[in-house]
Amino acid sequence: MKKIYLAVVVFIIISCGSSNSIKTDKAKVGRIMNFLASDELQGRDSGSEGIEKAAEFIEKVFESNRIKPFFQSYRDTLSNSQKIAYNIVGFIEGRDEQLKNEFIVIGAHYDHIGIRSAVNGDTIANGANDNAAGTTAVLELARYFGKARSNKRSLVFALFSAEEKGLLGSKHLAKKLKEQNFNLYTMLNFEMLGVPLVGKDYLTYATGYERSNLAEVCNGYAKEKLVGFLPTAKEFNLFMRSDNFPFHTEFEVPSQTFSTFDFTNFDQYHKVGDEVSLMDFGHMASLVNKFIPVIEGIANTSRQEIKYK
Repeated sequence: MKKIYLAVVVFIIISCGSSNSIKTDKAKVGRIMNFLASDELQGRDSGSEGIEKAAEFIEKVFESNRIKPFFQSYRDTLSNSQKIAYNIVGFIEGRDEQLKNEFIVIGAHYDHIGIRSAVNGDTIANGANDNAAGTTAVLELARYFGKARSNKRSLVFALFSAEEKGLLGSKHLAKKLKEQNFNLYTMLNFEMLGVPLVGKDYLTYATGYERSNLAEVCNGYAKEKLVGFLPTAKEFNLFMRSDNFPFHTEFEVPSQTFSTFDFTNFDQYHKVGDEVSLMDFGHMASLVNKFIPVIEGIANTSRQEIKYK
């Protein structure tokens, strides 16, 4: 399995050298997903040997794409976790002298729930959709912007640990950044993107849809209905149940999660059956590519256009 890990990292480094490969495709998505959701990582439980391998992998991706550590290293040690756990945090400085002092956080949690009771002999909750999928999206966005350097505002790429323990990683980082007078414009979080929505006239939904104009802004830059309203997300108050919420609480700026899990299109949530074989890599690659002009637009506009209502 170590050979698989090295092969994936080498592929990512080689890909960064080709201008034709700056956007993602299902092969790139698949290589990352197949590692993060592999049995070797044992379900990426916080504080485990498996999630350590995931952390090392994420660091290699950041390094190979010239994404700097936001702190002294990529590792942000959680102060609120019983086991030693790390957020992995990198950033790309904005290219505008004024706007670079405003930050956009692009995040996802990379932990999952580890080993569970056996089902047909399988005990590993691989967490492909939850949330290797969101992690992969963030890594591919980081790869794109690491090469393109097309952002006027500064971008922070944050992969959170211990989300499954109660949003511990994002709570820790949001509080830490607030104490450092971090100038946060908006926080965009990615969660459970591995399978497409069915029967909707939009491609993703945003939690807290009605709270801000984020969907309208996204759809304007995407030039299509990329983000819509999922009533079930409001019913179950998903706005408060993912890593966007601590940033909303600490900073009171638009902080929302994008997802394609609608409670009807995926039945392996927190089960050992959340396997990479169920994921739609083409769908995932398409979503990442559609979010590129959205993030570029948000990062480059002269005024802060995303507002809470």
